[in-house]
Amino acid sequence: MTEYLLLFRNASAENGYLTTSQDMAEDMPKWQSWIGNIAMQGKLMHTAPIRYDASIVKNNEVTVGPHKEIDSVLVSGFLICKSDNLEEVEEWSKTCPILKYPNSSVEIRPLIPFPTN
Repeated sequence: MTEYLLLFRNASAENGYLTTSQDMAEDMPKWQSWIGNIAMQGKLMHTAPIRYDASIVKNNEVTVGPHKEIDSVLVSGFLICKSDNLEEVEEWSKTCPILKYPNSSVEIRPLIPFPTN
């Protein structure tokens, strides 16, 4: 089986995420169900939301704040799963709760295992 990294991207405000406490409370059962479906198949490796706080090190300099893309989109969480095929992971991703937000996305990246010998 191949392991896949799913990166959850969503738009942000200037100094924090756009989602409110109420949005998060309403979304939690959807996330639990979505992640639970993957876990019940024995294919969930790890998942977590990512705090807004960040440091970026580039050219030996440190800047404070997360990397934001066009329209203030940034990575807000991740999930690592395993599957026999990319199509299965794409189907899971199409139903990800993050997609209800404008400018949100799920990026799927296959992981390359390090050699063990």
